[in-house]
Amino acid sequence: MGYKRKIHFISILLIVLVILFIIIGLNENNWRYALSRRIPKIIGIILTGSSIAFSSVVFQTITNNRILTPSVLGLDSLYIFIQTFIVFIFGSNALIRISQRFNFILAVGFMVIFSIILFKLLFKRENNNIFFLLLFGMVFGTFFQSLSSFMQFIIDPNEFMVVQNRMFASFNNMNSNILWLALAGKAFTMIYTYRFLPKLDVLSLGRENAINLGVDYDMIVKNMLIVISILVSISTALVGPITFLGLLVVNITRNFLDTYKHKYLILGSMLISSITLVGGQLIAERIMNFSTPISVVINFVGGIYFIHILLREGKM
Repeated sequence: MGYKRKIHFISILLIVLVILFIIIGLNENNWRYALSRRIPKIIGIILTGSSIAFSSVVFQTITNNRILTPSVLGLDSLYIFIQTFIVFIFGSNALIRISQRFNFILAVGFMVIFSIILFKLLFKRENNNIFFLLLFGMVFGTFFQSLSSFMQFIIDPNEFMVVQNRMFASFNNMNSNILWLALAGKAFTMIYTYRFLPKLDVLSLGRENAINLGVDYDMIVKNMLIVISILVSISTALVGPITFLGLLVVNITRNFLDTYKHKYLILGSMLISSITLVGGQLIAERIMNFSTPISVVINFVGGIYFIHILLREGKM
């Protein structure tokens, strides 16, 4: 089966899961209310899954490493720090008073600025490479996480509950007020990234080979970091951080499609990620009766898969 047929197959599978998610349990008494809740939720789930997959594929390409995800840049930790800082300085009512759209734009703005500053500081010299960026990202991620933990420790317990709701991924408490804004941001990044797809194919050969083939490496990495920042902030602001989903679905997609072309890798990863979240949420709601959050299962399975990849790479 060619990779185009495989994409058609997983597209049909996603459509089936979406239909099941929407129609199961509907009757003439509850269909209006149920659809008003389920349709925004399914849009948010697909938007979150596709954003995580998109950013993970691009990030693994520019780092030329299949065991990394954008979380190593510290963007998830920065988002939690921003939310904690607002509550710590202004109180929990500040998150209620300010517009959720403004909060979303603020978080996106800080994450993009942070990525640009990292790029500017580390790529001034020609001998610096993407691994210095990852190192600094991990250091700053730990720094933001430590600051967030310190502030969470000393704030009022009631205000901590407000912050805690934003620390863990939950599709049942999805921030649907920013859904259309997030859709617009996702559409912009997809349209903007489309013209870079052939160059990303070349970037997968490595930095030196890409430069020798005429690719403006620094420019593409800078632009893609901004795209990654927007996508990570979209998924995190909607439902919260999901650490290992990108690592899991991207590696499954690479093995499933067996192609280097990013127009298929990105599309396939987005579809498989959406299938994972829609199917997982369907099981969590209809079979497990909300007893276990889907993010816990994904991080558990993803963590085991991450260890498997490390052990496999160590034997090669």
